[in-house]
Amino acid sequence: MAWSDWLKWVSKSLRANPQRSLLTIIGIAIGIMAVALLTSIGEGLRVYMLDTFSQFGTRIIAITPGKATTQGMAGILKSVKPLTIEDGESLRGLPYVEQVVPIINGTGRIEFEGYSRDSDIIGVSHDAAAAWKFAVAQGRFLPADDPTAPRAYAVLGHKLKQELFRNRNPLGEMVRVSGMRFRVIGVMESKGQLLGFDLDDVIYIPAGRAMQLFNRTSLMEIDVVFSERSTSSDMSDRIRQRIESRHGREDFTLFTQEDMLASLDNILGMLTLAIAGLGGISLFVGGVGVMTIMTTALRERTPEIGLLSALGCTRNTTLLLFLGEAIFLAGAGGALGLSVVIVLVLTLQITAPGLPLTLNPVYLFAALLLSGLIGMLAGIAPAMRASRLDPIEALREE
Repeated sequence: MAWSDWLKWVSKSLRANPQRSLLTIIGIAIGIMAVALLTSIGEGLRVYMLDTFSQFGTRIIAITPGKATTQGMAGILKSVKPLTIEDGESLRGLPYVEQVVPIINGTGRIEFEGYSRDSDIIGVSHDAAAAWKFAVAQGRFLPADDPTAPRAYAVLGHKLKQELFRNRNPLGEMVRVSGMRFRVIGVMESKGQLLGFDLDDVIYIPAGRAMQLFNRTSLMEIDVVFSERSTSSDMSDRIRQRIESRHGREDFTLFTQEDMLASLDNILGMLTLAIAGLGGISLFVGGVGVMTIMTTALRERTPEIGLLSALGCTRNTTLLLFLGEAIFLAGAGGALGLSVVIVLVLTLQITAPGLPLTLNPVYLFAALLLSGLIGMLAGIAPAMRASRLDPIEALREE
């Protein structure tokens, strides 16, 4: 049978019962829409999270006190040395180091005249704004004072400034931070929220002052930003050697931004696949619908199959005729579902740009292939049964 005759036969068979064909296509389209839309949400969430974490830069190495190790009884008497401001200052002399940010944070009451607010207090160095790519809206960031005895200066987050000062200019004013007086020298631009943490409802003070405020002897973290001329592994080795020489042993842990982003990417990638699996249930239901339709068509057209066989139609040709119908139904449903999803996502990206929706061509192409595969699997059993019918027995059904 020529391909043109095959296409005409398949097309005529589908048009013979247009309502049934249309319902089958819609069933597959709904399944494909579920898969494509859910993967778009998952992919959008993955891209959003990676972009959010990448806004702080990718050439950052975080140092935290303590080392995750397993030791016997001999390790009980050992103690972890505090991570100090001096440790951070010692890293500034390493090659390719651009910024060093000691970090200690907590919460406390911020007061100005008749207003007060409980906010996050973050102790950092003068490098923090440049290291984290934060912009200053008013005034300036913390100056490069003596790190162990800095002046009592403070920089307000955008939201905290609005709550305490309203429309007044805060520069030069004195605020109380958990009872200690600080002079406001700057206001940060709005950064929004990150995983529930409001980056605008904070106050930045020198790390040395924060350690006094919280009565702490150890920093919570030291961030090191290095030049693009170096690599994470090379800088990790340099930092490890420097801190280890000061502490006498490796009682700290290093985290690179690349490692954290890679781990986050893997987790979100698995989440996207899991979401796609849930949508695949709808597609499976659509495949069952195709199989049901093809089985019903087989019963209705048994005499027709017998006549084709009597006229010399081979089993392979009969198989391809029925299989072609199933694949066409699934393919048409897949194309319809993808078209609707693409239009819907593009519309939402324009009308609601805040929604994390991203169209990934790989997932869309995979969904289209999956629809064809579903059609093949759903139609192969009825098609094989049709090809095995005995011509005489089939003609008796007339």
